[in-house]
Amino acid sequence: MTLTVRLPGRVEQELAEYCTRHRLSKSEAVKLALDQLLAASADKPSPYDLGKDLFGPHTDARPSEDIARNSKRLLREHFRGKGK
Repeated sequence: MTLTVRLPGRVEQELAEYCTRHRLSKSEAVKLALDQLLAASADKPSPYDLGKDLFGPHTDARPSEDIARNSKRLLREHFRGKGK
């Protein structure tokens, strides 16, 4: 596959210097960089996966009452020891 990318002058200069120091072609350097970038993002769990055990009830069951409409009462009961 052929891909054309416009690089800012600074990035192009740094890439050329990197390739000279490491004896790589620009194509090889870009392939390596993309491979590392994609591998790093594939290994990381999503934000949802990191916190899913912390979100809401741990069941798919629907709440027995409308929590949004009764939040003040539910909080009051919870903190006074009447909560579940």
